[in-house]
Amino acid sequence: MKTNNLEETVLHLPSHQRAELARKLLLSLEELDEQEIAQAWHAEAMRRAEELDTGQADTVASEDARMAAQALLR
Repeated sequence: MKTNNLEETVLHLPSHQRAELARKLLLSLEELDEQEIAQAWHAEAMRRAEELDTGQADTVASEDARMAAQALLR
């Protein structure tokens, strides 16, 4: 099947099937498997939580973060 035919077929799938296919395609580009990725994100979350707990991380008020994000979208 040619790429453009495949693309046309895939774009007609229901959104949940397209999302699952996209997830699988993105995972196929990763060097780590899904479990290794989950472990890496867990380790990163723990590292960030430790930084917050020890005062090593700079924090931003939610309103300031919201305003900065909105400014980027303008």
